Amino acid sequence: MIGGGSLELMQARVQARHGQRVDDAAWQQLQSTRGFGALLAAARETSLRPWLAGLTAQSDAPHVETAMQRHWRAAVDELAGWMPDEWQAAVAWWAVLPDLPALQHLARGGALQQFRRDDAAWQALGGAAPQARQALLADGRWSALAAAWAEPHRLVHAWVAEWLRRAPSAGAEADAALRELLDTLRRHFAAFAAAPPGSGEALRRDLQQRLRRLLRRATLLPAVGFVHLALCALDLERLRGELLRRMLFTRVKVA
Repeated sequence: MIGGGSLELMQARVQARHGQRVDDAAWQQLQSTRGFGALLAAARETSLRPWLAGLTAQSDAPHVETAMQRHWRAAVDELAGWMPDEWQAAVAWWAVLPDLPALQHLARGGALQQFRRDDAAWQALGGAAPQARQALLADGRWSALAAAWAEPHRLVHAWVAEWLRRAPSAGAEADAALRELLDTLRRHFAAFAAAPPGSGEALRRDLQQRLRRLLRRATLLPAVGFVHLALCALDLERLRGELLRRMLFTRVKVA
């Protein structure tokens, strides 16, 4: 990560990125595109193009998962380069966020996902006996989560606690904006967990609208950077879902 940024730089870059996001009409057009290769081609005509680097019409599900993880880490690193030095640690911790479901799965005794097996830390964690995994977690990049290992549902709470610990106080207004972001995300995840099948898209659309409003209200506050990451996460999740659906249901395999 490159330090030396500022809130002014971050605000300008985030606003530029926000202006380039794929709008609802473009997403609907992508959703109507049949076939994995056709979707890749159509998406490359939008601002999603950088997130498709490394993928081809022959890519499989592990390739998609690896690409989405890589581009998420790149988005986190990019934001870190825009933010003041004192926010670097708090921004960096967001790179861990997509790891939480896999860590919860391992904490419950599950097996390591295939696409993670090239990463030495994941390989060590997944290859260890279930009773030895907590000690490994405490000695690596996820050490702040180790105390919650015995209660996998609390890994998210441990992640939040560590993020708040890393975030410096920047005054009442800035702190309130971070709390509002956190409350917005908590409400979304609670609603998502209790929602009936088929309601996910509506809930994500509602979250996006809430994040957009917060982005406008939190001008020149550190929360803007984290709202940007939350919006990036929504777009990456949506892109991942579209790619994997084509792969599972519409790809024609040639014998």
